[in-house]
Amino acid sequence: MIVPVRCFTCGKVVADKYEEFKRQIRQGEDPAVVLDGLGLSRYCCRRMLLSHIDVIDSFMAFAATNVPEGNT
Repeated sequence: MIVPVRCFTCGKVVADKYEEFKRQIRQGEDPAVVLDGLGLSRYCCRRMLLSHIDVIDSFMAFAATNVPEGNT
């Protein structure tokens, strides 16, 4: 789904770091080093990025593109 904007536990903003995290992980970096570099030192914030599953692209395949008017 969509990355949560804030950590569920402490409230720190984490969504702005997700794209950079994903990019560096794809390049083969160690997740622990990447999270340290992004300033995520609390384990509650780290789990927000580590446990996120990006499924929005899968859901978009089922999005209705042409809905006839008058049908609900």
